[in-house]
Order: sequence, then structure tokens, then C-alpha cells
Amino acid sequence: MTVSAPLIAALRVATFSFLIVGLVTLVFHATKDKIADNEQQALLHSLQTVLNPDSYDNNIAQDLIHKQGYSIYRARKAGQPVAAIISTTTAQGYNGDIRLLLAITTEGKITGVRVLTHKETPGLGDKIELKKSSWILNFNDKTLADINSTQWAVKRDGGSFDQFTGATITPRAIVNQVKQTGLFFQQHQTTLF
Repeated sequence: MTVSAPLIAALRVATFSFLIVGLVTLVFHATKDKIADNEQQALLHSLQTVLNPDSYDNNIAQDLIHKQGYSIYRARKAGQPVAAIISTTTAQGYNGDIRLLLAITTEGKITGVRVLTHKETPGLGDKIELKKSSWILNFNDKTLADINSTQWAVKRDGGSFDQFTGATITPRAIVNQVKQTGLFFQQHQTTLF
């Protein structure tokens, strides 16, 4: 009995496909732990950019809750609440979503804000990145005591935060989101811990 050429071609394609799927599966299983470890290290690095790691002693990456669209990492020292690091996103950026990370102590002091991801215009809106500008450091040491004041806005809107020449929308979006996140923290602080 002779085997037809199309059947031989189909068997070769099937064998090749099976080998490729097997190889991809093997690579996935061989690297998944390393990828998870790298993701964990990147997360810890990001968390440590907004809150000094000496200020807490728990595994902050594992002390995570989700509430009303926020991801909240809870920092504790000797079992007592110290701060919350909150991951939040504003859709009000000039070119879409801006994802932020901010840390607020239990006393209501902001220790840091960092932009995790954005699509803002290079040379204008990207000054929200620490490597491009120190603008994001203006939130450091601000307190939530006066968060309802008009000062929590960009200067164009009567507030105290600078905007960028030619790019007011981006700083306005960040100031507004930090303010909203601070208000959320004030309202829910006791239930977060």
C-alpha cells in the first residue's frame, strides 16, 4: 500500500506542530518560577521607591487587599499598621491611562508617588517620570490634612502644583488622582488594616 503525498505532508506538519508545542511547554515550565521571581523582585523594587523598606518588617508584597478598584499593599512594623501603598489608575491622561503607585503613612503623610505606566507624549507629558524630571517628587511629605483645600490642583486651576509648558492635562490628571486616592485612604483607613 502506498501512502499519498498529501498524507505524508500532513503527518510531517502534525509531527512538527507536536514538537513545537512540546518545546514551548517545556520552556514555559522551565522558566515560570524564574519569571515569577523576577516579577516579585520588580514589584518589591517599585514598592520600595515610595516607602522606605526600613519603616516596615512584614512581607508587604504578600499583605495585599483590593478595595473599590484599588490594590493596597499594607506595611506593618511589629504587627502594627505603618502605611499603605496604593496602586491606582487615572484615565484622564492626555494619551490614556496613567498607572500610579503612592504611599501614605497612617499619620496621613505621602512618602512618595511614582508613575508605573503611561503613554504620555515624549518630551511633554513624560516629565511625570522621575528619570525625566523631579516633578513627581512634589508630592513627597504632603499631608492629607489639607487635601480638600484648593491647593490640591495645578497652578492653572488655582492650586500649588506646577504644570508643564504645553502639557497641563497630564499633571492635572496625576494631581487629581493622588487627591482622590488620598481621600479614599482617609475615608477607609480603619477598614484597610
